[in-house]
Amino acid sequence: MNVHNIKLRFINTVTALLFVLSHSVSANTSQPNIVWLVIEDMSPLLPMYGDDTIKVPNISRLANEGLVYNNAFSTSGVCAPSRAALATGLYPSSFGANNMRTSSNTKETGLPKYEAVPPLHSKMLSQLLREAGYYTTNNYKTDYQFKAPKTAWDENGIYAHWRNRPSDMPFFSIFNFTTTHESGLFEPYGIRKLEQRHYFSSDAEQISQLPNDHRIKTDEETTPIHIDKATEFPVPPYLPDTTTVQHDLWKVYNNLAETDKQIGAIIKALEEDGLMDNTIIVFYSDHGGPMPRQKRLIYDSGLKIPLIIRFPKGYKAGTIEERLVSFVDFAPTTLAMAGLPVPEYMQGRNFLNTTNERKYIYAAADRFDGITDTIRAVRSRCYKYIRNYRPDTPYYLPVAYREKIPSMRELLELDATNKLNEAQAQWFRETKDAHELFNVCNDPNELSNLAYIENYQNKRKEMEAALHSWLSDIGDNPLKKERQLIHALWNGEPTQPKTQAPTIAIENGKAVVTSETPGAYISFRIKDDTSSSKWQMYRKDQAIKLGTIEAIAHRPGYLESAPSTLTIEAN
Repeated sequence: MNVHNIKLRFINTVTALLFVLSHSVSANTSQPNIVWLVIEDMSPLLPMYGDDTIKVPNISRLANEGLVYNNAFSTSGVCAPSRAALATGLYPSSFGANNMRTSSNTKETGLPKYEAVPPLHSKMLSQLLREAGYYTTNNYKTDYQFKAPKTAWDENGIYAHWRNRPSDMPFFSIFNFTTTHESGLFEPYGIRKLEQRHYFSSDAEQISQLPNDHRIKTDEETTPIHIDKATEFPVPPYLPDTTTVQHDLWKVYNNLAETDKQIGAIIKALEEDGLMDNTIIVFYSDHGGPMPRQKRLIYDSGLKIPLIIRFPKGYKAGTIEERLVSFVDFAPTTLAMAGLPVPEYMQGRNFLNTTNERKYIYAAADRFDGITDTIRAVRSRCYKYIRNYRPDTPYYLPVAYREKIPSMRELLELDATNKLNEAQAQWFRETKDAHELFNVCNDPNELSNLAYIENYQNKRKEMEAALHSWLSDIGDNPLKKERQLIHALWNGEPTQPKTQAPTIAIENGKAVVTSETPGAYISFRIKDDTSSSKWQMYRKDQAIKLGTIEAIAHRPGYLESAPSTLTIEAN
């Protein structure tokens, strides 16, 4: 990193720190609480983005009391690679995290299970916050393309909650809402499984019982009906306006209405705890919508997301922000919110800093389940350039999971009988254009390719150069085969590397725990004859009480070590 960039990061961090200290100070701490409210598979189908189809009072409240970002984008059109970017501040294709998923579909691919390997000594955002004194919780999604080390969270699971933290400790809490997920369009509609619903309720009163009485359904239940089925839903031009598509869109909006009530339950809990004046709330979706030609695609329908940030005490309430924001920016921005330095290895930037505006966002698509593709994209405010590295393959690639959606099955039937119009049939072309260029301001659905039109060659060259520069900067070689990627991640070994078990020694009356694996993070707990304490993040030179210490080392992307134990007895 050059001197200018180092200086810029320092300025950004100081600016953000001054902002936090000025606007987010509580009576007990100078660090604000930070809550992420994450919905799944949802484009900006919301009133603050111009879609008035339904009312979402709780999300609308956040918009009225916060900043609405009009140009926020995931790095991938699917969840696990996008979550890898959010957790690390790194582009997924820079460290082997862009194939969905790395641990599945081995029969179709003939490849072994593997994990992405983040750079040496990089840490998850939650661990960086935890080390800085935050209590970190996550409900309950953890598919980052690598197993999170035990050092990542104080709590992770359906019962994780800020209310379990020690008194007056600042917290970082992620709540993942699954109701809007693609699977919510499957038939029979409305069955929400136990692990999907966790303790959220349509009745906000229920949340007030947490943490001593976590509400969780023990049986499957039907999602409530909020939206009149007779409603006429807007249909994008790449989908036919049929009864089946209208019914699936009803599911999309009804699931969104249900999720809005769940979000209201979290807001109510923050109010009941007196936390709204010192908590930053970040609302977003993990990528674009669940309908056909949305999820998994690198068009804006798969990448563009709603993003709303509510700061305490009305700071910038009702503001519309047009700057470009990428998922890789979330980690550095969150650290800046907390007044913490941004590690130099992070590839994102603090988007709260007004002097640090992006010119481009970038995205990548590779394997989805058992089907492999290779696509890269760069987008400015008004133009998107896409490079298809497998132009001999069709645009539409069969993903069995997606084909459970009724409108997807109908699309395939209509295509087979030549009943789709020109816009709807584009997705089913047998080969791709190697280069695609769209004016997304005039053509938001990306249906008119300008890449081969003479008047747009200068714009294509500009965008193509930006893409190549990005690929070089992050070390992404789109032509590398996945088997070659695994070989590199495993350092040429035939099996996944394993973290060396830690050694435990007593020095100057303190337990010293080390691992020979560079980049390994160590967790420990105290065991007795009847139970074990919670896993704690090991800090060098910390005092550990008497008892049997059990320690585990784990470098992300490697297998977790075997445990080591040592009994410390009184002299």
